[in-house]
Amino acid sequence: MVRSSLLALGLFILLGLVVSAKGRSDDNKKKMNFIIFNPDEMRAESLGCYGHPVSKTPNLDAFAGQASRFEQCHTTYTVCSQSRSSFMTGWYPHVRGHRTLWYLLHDDEPNLLRYLKKDGYTVKWWGKNDLLAPDAFNASVESAVQLGGSQNGPNAFDFGEAGYYSFLNKPFTGDNNTCGDYRNVKAAIDFLDSKPSEPFMIYLPLTKPHPPYSAPEPFYSSIDPSTLDLRPWNLTGKPDYHDLIRSYRNLTSLDEDFFKKLQAVYLGSISYSDHLFGLLMKALEDSGFADSTTVLVFADHGDYAGDYGLVEKWPSGLEDVLTRVPLLIRTPGGATNNVVKEQVQHMDIVATVLSLANISAEHTHFSKDLTHLLHGADGDMDRVVFSEGGYGTNEPLDFEGYGCLNSTGSGGMCNKKQIYYPKGMQQQEKPLSVCRAVSIRTQTYKLVMRSDPEDPDHHSELYDLAKDPRQLNNVYGKAEYADVQTKLKAQLLIWYIQTSDVVPFNHDPRGYFPAPQKNESFYLMKAGFPIVSELDADVIWHQH
Repeated sequence: MVRSSLLALGLFILLGLVVSAKGRSDDNKKKMNFIIFNPDEMRAESLGCYGHPVSKTPNLDAFAGQASRFEQCHTTYTVCSQSRSSFMTGWYPHVRGHRTLWYLLHDDEPNLLRYLKKDGYTVKWWGKNDLLAPDAFNASVESAVQLGGSQNGPNAFDFGEAGYYSFLNKPFTGDNNTCGDYRNVKAAIDFLDSKPSEPFMIYLPLTKPHPPYSAPEPFYSSIDPSTLDLRPWNLTGKPDYHDLIRSYRNLTSLDEDFFKKLQAVYLGSISYSDHLFGLLMKALEDSGFADSTTVLVFADHGDYAGDYGLVEKWPSGLEDVLTRVPLLIRTPGGATNNVVKEQVQHMDIVATVLSLANISAEHTHFSKDLTHLLHGADGDMDRVVFSEGGYGTNEPLDFEGYGCLNSTGSGGMCNKKQIYYPKGMQQQEKPLSVCRAVSIRTQTYKLVMRSDPEDPDHHSELYDLAKDPRQLNNVYGKAEYADVQTKLKAQLLIWYIQTSDVVPFNHDPRGYFPAPQKNESFYLMKAGFPIVSELDADVIWHQH
């Protein structure tokens, strides 16, 4: 009897150990590592794996063959801070007012890095910040640093010359290993080489290919400008900011060869980013972490890079060259050489990473989980995507260059030799040219609405993507597209209604009052309230 009881007890304990071990094993499987490689201002169409005929991106192209490549991924905002606040929260920028360069995510707001750190991840950040306000770092990362280092040559033009404000610089001639992006990627490589404890998240928000248009050699001169086919400028029906940018930046006298050279250098800068990505992926393979790490590659937004005769980006510009960004995701066990045709948003990484990490969201968001697509499932070809931008004349503090016209402003944008001076001046002198904008994109049409209290319909756009994929012919207001235009506007209204704001998960206690302060009765009597008892004082104080 005793022997059988001991045997049963032993079996029970053994079973418990097996179940416990399985539970720990399951938990370990759920703790996937993550690397986010996040170049700045890299548009999708400029990568070889997205079909560019001459771009040199061998490492990203090879990675796409091992991963899922999202053919139509669009940013929610075409400026740095606003885009980043979105792809780390799953919120459109308008949801909580993240519509300016200077309103970053605070400690009382969710973000993807914070979720991971709370769940036990080591979160390491190397690169630029356009994401977190000072009070949000402690809860979001273990460490965050931007290692500096120049990676641009000097301006290719003297002050006063046409081209000075074009962002086209000469090549960087220093040691490539001193470049800022290289140093930040190398820090991530060193971290992998140190065999860190799992799970970890490496976040690499890099600077390139953001202008100035420059790069170290041989990348700077790697593309022959004569092989490029640019979108033309001086098109009819384009919004006012197209001509104004060329005028304010003194680009009007520059010819097509100049803009081809500029785009060639932009592509060379992308090749430099590709080179750094290759170094990172080799280190990941050598570290032994590749089979337990999901790698995500995407940009915050695109760049004009000479198309339409324009440079850099514009806050209310919503053409595909600005909204369409690369999204490549490789996850252990996922499909390889997988091309996803469904339109997605870059903020979908929030739901996707949380799903892969088996973490439940504790805030309402609009991000979509893409994990099924990473395993080869069919996408939703009817999904539409939205982007927004611009500033309202009723919110003057939002505009770049604020204060420069009346000498109350400070900083580089008020200095005429600063490369961003024309941008600030245009926004201050021609504020409608950067008015609030929103776009809706289906597989066949793209509508861009612009509106301001001073002009409810300011230079809106509509493109028939089937006939005009490069968005050259604005058909907004044309009778034959009236039904399409009306339908897309109705969809925009529904989208705004359903994403206008979010309610926090926490509930505040109704009926709560703070305790009366000491000597409060005395002050209430001085104010003319009759005090009969401390209880009366409590009631009167709260009524007052």
